[in-house]
Amino acid sequence: MSGFDLSAILGNPEYAAMLLHGIEMTFIIYAGSWTLAMTLALLLLGIRLSPFRFGDPLVAAYVSYHRNVPTLVQLMLWYFGIFTLMPNGVATWLASHNAEAIFAVIGLGLCQAAYFSEDLRSGVRSVGPGQMQAARALGHGYVSAMRFVIMPQGVRNALPPLINHSVSLFKNSSLAVVIGASELTHAVKEIENLSFRTFEIYLIGTVLYLFFSLVIMSIGAYLSMRADPARSARA
Repeated sequence: MSGFDLSAILGNPEYAAMLLHGIEMTFIIYAGSWTLAMTLALLLLGIRLSPFRFGDPLVAAYVSYHRNVPTLVQLMLWYFGIFTLMPNGVATWLASHNAEAIFAVIGLGLCQAAYFSEDLRSGVRSVGPGQMQAARALGHGYVSAMRFVIMPQGVRNALPPLINHSVSLFKNSSLAVVIGASELTHAVKEIENLSFRTFEIYLIGTVLYLFFSLVIMSIGAYLSMRADPARSARA
């Protein structure tokens, strides 16, 4: 085998197709887990902001668990543990509908929801108490004030950590390889096994992850600028 040769990977239609499929699956897992995480984070935030405090300990326990147990362990628990305890009919259906990707979305989404919810909670808490008082003075009820006054400011304040955790979620999608999901890292490993071009294929994988992470960061930076009129004006 000759020395360094990227064309041995990029010029092979089979390897290129494997990489494209891996990229597609990576973004399917990322988009699904991000949507699940944000939906659940808003629900958790709503419970914590509710005047009724009975849900606070449950939300705190949820956040503590998912922030202190490694994401890799959580994925393995879902796929190698909970999956095996499901009824045969459910397990058979999941197995025939890409169970690995489904459990990757569930595991990553549930874990990331803990981080998103804390980001949003910090953003809301950073809004001055005078904003709520002013909204109530203008005739808003609690829900209306939260919806139209507090939450827009809170989300804007939370954008920087939300963007960082969104990029982290994209990178953590590579952990799905341990449960057999056919995402980008899985494709890289398969091509390495077939081609024996270890350096070339891992270099390509590294560049792809770097490129897509930078794209996500750029989109986040654009959204942050659009959400902050003062910063947009300075730019």
